[in-house]
Amino acid sequence: MSRSKSSNQWLNEHFGDQFVKQSKNDGYRSRASYKLIEIQKKDKLIKPGMCVLDLGAAPGGWSQVAVENVGDHGVVFASDILPMDSIAGVEFVQGDFTEQSVYDELIAKMGEYGHQGVDLVISDMAPNMSGMSEIDQPRAMHLVELALDMAVSVLKPNGSFVAKVFQGEGFDSYLKQVRDTFKSVSTRKPDSSRARSRECYLVGKGLK
Repeated sequence: MSRSKSSNQWLNEHFGDQFVKQSKNDGYRSRASYKLIEIQKKDKLIKPGMCVLDLGAAPGGWSQVAVENVGDHGVVFASDILPMDSIAGVEFVQGDFTEQSVYDELIAKMGEYGHQGVDLVISDMAPNMSGMSEIDQPRAMHLVELALDMAVSVLKPNGSFVAKVFQGEGFDSYLKQVRDTFKSVSTRKPDSSRARSRECYLVGKGLK
C-alpha cells in the first residue's frame, strides 16, 4: 500500500528531527523526553526523594527523565494501557488507571514503598489522532480531565501536576479547572514541541 503525502511528510519530519536523533544518542525512548526536561529546567518540579506518578507512560520517555531526577531515594510509578519495557526505579502497572482494579494496584504499590500520596503527577497522554479536530479534541480533553481527577485523588497537599493539553474547544474551561485546583498555574510550550502542534503543557503547583 502506498503512503499518503501527509504520511510521507510526517516520516521525513520525524526522522530528520534533531530531538529524534538526540534521543537515540542520549538513550531516551522518545523525543518527548526533552519536553519534560525543558519543563523541569524551568519549573524545578522533580526533586530527589519524590514520589512521581506518570500517566500514559509508554514507551517510557517521561518516566526515564523522572527517575533520573528523583534519584535513589525516590520512586516513579507509571501506568498505561499499552505495555512498557521495564525501567530501573519505575514501578509499572499496565491497564486503564480509571478502572478500579488498576487504581487499586497503583495505590497498593505505593503502599509497599511506604508512600501515602504522590508529590507530582505527570501526563503526556494523547488519543490516537484521526486527523479530524471535531473527534480528536473531545477525546484529548477527556483524557486530561481523567488525569486531573487522578491527580486530585492521589496527590499530597501542595502536590504538583503537569499535563499535555491541546488548544481548542474545551481548553479555556479546563484551564479554569486547573487554576481552581492549584495555587499557581503556568502554560509551557517547550522548544521540543513541534511548532505546528496545538499541544501545550499546563503546570499546576500547590494543590489547594
